[in-house]
Amino acid sequence: MTDLLSNSTLVLGGARSGKSRFAENLITSSGLERHYIATGRAWDDEMQARIDQHKADRGGSWTTHEEPLDLAERLKAIDGAGRAIIVDCLTLWLTNLMMEGRDIALQAAALAAWLPQAKAKLVIVSNEVGLGIVPENRMAREFRDHAGRLHQMIAAKADEVYFIAAGLPLKMKG
Repeated sequence: MTDLLSNSTLVLGGARSGKSRFAENLITSSGLERHYIATGRAWDDEMQARIDQHKADRGGSWTTHEEPLDLAERLKAIDGAGRAIIVDCLTLWLTNLMMEGRDIALQAAALAAWLPQAKAKLVIVSNEVGLGIVPENRMAREFRDHAGRLHQMIAAKADEVYFIAAGLPLKMKG
């Protein structure tokens, strides 16, 4: 079954588009040991409720790793043949990097450079935020621009890229 899953897959889409469910379904049928890297932080009760719902939806057959900042290092630490890893999601990771004043270009380049070396099957989830209107404030515009550049870097390295809308996947690469 594992031949059906590419070495690296990027799954993009809008909020509540079905990205995470699609990513989980790719891995669930793989027969591989399942790992889930959650990048989100519970900044408020609503976000905590979302995190709790995601955990409940996945069930107990996943090993969850919470990693808000050092994503490439965490991936390297848990990488291995016979494993499948979901990263959910790049835009929450990007938010954390921005809030901490980290070097986003350096972090993104490190992640993209490592992807082709992975032994595990990777499915990386991210929100496509560049399809709407131009944000009204500088930080939101910087976030959108960083996300666009990050997605381009990861898509260039990924074997497959999907765009999800209304729960339906559109294969863009691979």
